[in-house]
Amino acid sequence: MRIAYLGPAGTFTEDALRAAGGAAGEAVLTTTVSEAIEAVRDGRADRALIPFENSIEGSVRPALDTLARLVGEVTIVGEHDHPVRINLIARSEIGLEDIREVISHAQPLAQCAEFLRTELSGASTRAVESTAEAVRLVSESESGEAVAALGALSAAELYGCTVLRESVEDEGENVTRFVWVAPAGSKAEGEGPWKTSLVFAELGEDHPGALVSALHEFSSRGVNLIRIESRPRRNELGRYMFFIDAEGSLSDADVAAAVEGLRSQAESVDILGSYPVAANPVE
Repeated sequence: MRIAYLGPAGTFTEDALRAAGGAAGEAVLTTTVSEAIEAVRDGRADRALIPFENSIEGSVRPALDTLARLVGEVTIVGEHDHPVRINLIARSEIGLEDIREVISHAQPLAQCAEFLRTELSGASTRAVESTAEAVRLVSESESGEAVAALGALSAAELYGCTVLRESVEDEGENVTRFVWVAPAGSKAEGEGPWKTSLVFAELGEDHPGALVSALHEFSSRGVNLIRIESRPRRNELGRYMFFIDAEGSLSDADVAAAVEGLRSQAESVDILGSYPVAANPVE
C-alpha cells in the first residue's frame, strides 16, 4: 500500500503513521498536506494520512479546503488521534537567550505561542512547509548560528541535532487528529462508534435563524453534532461553507434522514466521509 503524507522524513505525521500501524506501507512523501490528498486523487497513493484538527489550534485549514475542493474524488475512511510533543531543537547546544530565530510549520508555532512569547521574546519566527524541514534547515545552519526549530524528537535524531527543551507546547494535552483519505468509493470498515463528516453551503433563504433551521434537521432526529465550523468559499466575500461532524454512520436511518433534510435547505451538501472513530484502514 502506497501511503502519502507530509514530508520530509521526521515529521509529526510520520510519527502518527507509525503509531497508527501504517509504517509498513510504501511512503509517498509530499511537501504539503494538500499535495498528500491530491496524490490519492491522482492515483499516486492508495491512502493519505493528514492532520485534520488540533486540540490547541483547531482545524488544519488546508486539509478542510482541499477535502472540500476534491469532494467526489476522495473520501475520509478513518481517523487516528496522536499526542504531539513539540521540542525546541538546535544544531548544537545554545542558550535560549541567544536564539534569534525559530523555524517551524505554522501549526507548532501557534501551539507554542506562549512559550515563544515568554521564553524566546527576542526571537523572530519563520514558517516553513513542515517541522522536519525546519529541523533540516537548522542542521544545515552555520556553526554557532542563533537559530532553532520546533519539531519532533525523531527529526532531531535523524538530522543529528540537539534538543534544547522538550515538550514546549502551551498545553500538556496537545493532541492532533489525523484522518485517513482514500479514493472515492472506498468503503470504511470497523467496529465501535462512527462519525459522518460533511460540508454544505448556501442556505436557500438568507433570513434570521436560517442556519439554526438547517441544523435542526439533525437535532430533531436526535443526531448529535460534535463539530461545526465555517470557512469562506473563496469566490466572494461573505459566502461561506460549513463543515459538520455528526455522530453516527450514513447508513443509520436518522443520520441519512438528517442529511436529506439538509439537502432541502442548502444549495450543496457533500459527504466528506462516513467512518469509524477508531479504525486502521491500512490493514
